[in-house]
Amino acid sequence: MRTHWREVALLATLAGVLGCAPTTDPPSLADHRLDDPPPALSHRPGAAGIGDPDFPTDGNGGYDVSHYGLVVDYVPATKQLKGVTTIKAAATQGLSRFNLDLAGLKVSGVRVDGAAAEFSRNGDELTVTPAEPIDVRSRFTVKVTYAGVPQAEKDSANLGTYGFVPTPDGAFVASEPDGSKTWFPNNDHPADKATYDFKITVPAGVTALANGELVGKPTTAGGKTTYHWRERHPMASYLATATMGKFDLREGRTPGGIPETAAVDPRFKSALDKLYTVSGEVTDYWSKVFGPYPFSSTGGIVDDFAAGYALENQTKPLYGGFAPDASIIAHELAHQWFGDSLTIRRWKDLWLNEGFATYAEWLWSEHKGKRTAKAIFDELHAQPATSPIWAYPPGRALPHDLFNMSVYTRGAMTLQALRDAIGDTTFFKLLQDWTAAHRYGHVTTDEFIALAERLSGKDLSKLFDAWLFQPTRPA
Repeated sequence: MRTHWREVALLATLAGVLGCAPTTDPPSLADHRLDDPPPALSHRPGAAGIGDPDFPTDGNGGYDVSHYGLVVDYVPATKQLKGVTTIKAAATQGLSRFNLDLAGLKVSGVRVDGAAAEFSRNGDELTVTPAEPIDVRSRFTVKVTYAGVPQAEKDSANLGTYGFVPTPDGAFVASEPDGSKTWFPNNDHPADKATYDFKITVPAGVTALANGELVGKPTTAGGKTTYHWRERHPMASYLATATMGKFDLREGRTPGGIPETAAVDPRFKSALDKLYTVSGEVTDYWSKVFGPYPFSSTGGIVDDFAAGYALENQTKPLYGGFAPDASIIAHELAHQWFGDSLTIRRWKDLWLNEGFATYAEWLWSEHKGKRTAKAIFDELHAQPATSPIWAYPPGRALPHDLFNMSVYTRGAMTLQALRDAIGDTTFFKLLQDWTAAHRYGHVTTDEFIALAERLSGKDLSKLFDAWLFQPTRPA
């Protein structure tokens, strides 16, 4: 999610608490896309966008990535990054050329299946022409070598500063919705998930944190230390992180046995134990409410960059410039199910991430014996008809205000209205069936509505239309 500074006050009032579950292995990742590749009549250029009408230039067409291997060398003092990204993909059409998303950084070479490839740049599009065309369904490997000073994305009207953000002692890396292209070439849209390896080299004394778990111990030589992190579960590109700097660490396991890493900038040292304890408790509790924890580790990072938001980076939520309270931790860790394991195909369905995570805060409040979700709902529903949350229904994308409060608040209210309509037993079974049916995959609003109707045996079309799609306050 993104918790903006303007949302922190509201989110903090919606307190939240949790139990345990074992981790499980992901399914085969050989072909994790839900749709079969279409037959190709000939080799042709892959599209410069993945097909999301609200973000037409994000992502790319013609291929499906299965794995990214990132090798990054970063020097905080000069802000210089050197990188080599190796991409394993399969062609979903015959390709004469294809695009990758990359902003700024200078490319010095591209190879496809070991052979030098031609390449060109046009804005954030890196167009690659392989020496030989790629046949449909063929698996191929792309290796891109690049360097430069990363430039964060800045959108004050929407998200603020995101992507690869240099800091005095390292970098704050939070990329939602399309900022991963600021530090490595990729298919930058959540519709294409992949597994990741991160080999990050930094000056000795600097810690590098990424998704997943460490592969072996960090190695130090010549005044530099290399960390190898691996996320073996499918992950959307905007969730990838390589946050670097000075950190105090606490490592161990949640009470339920899930490996956990908590890291805080020394400025927030007093928050380390709370971050670790609450993150472990929340992870375990959500494992009871939402179904088994989908990944192999949990935790969180507090960095000193004053982003004013938090982001649910897979396995390691990132809190930008503040010590999170239990409510925000509950929100970010709920995203490990809703947004990370279950990923939207198009940004118009963002309420499936943010509405669910906001509702998780309300459930946490109930769990802790504080305000009930129904009480929170009733207070919000009493807002006047002129409130912005009624004018902007969460089921419709606003590309220039993607993270507006309606997506969070009215999205959560939709779930409470649904809970009232179908009852607690069916509602909580729905949540667990939803996360189980689409584990590590992609989801849409239509699929959620269909499952809710099937489990409840009710026609819920009017309820969802009123709460998700109409620009008025529902009765």
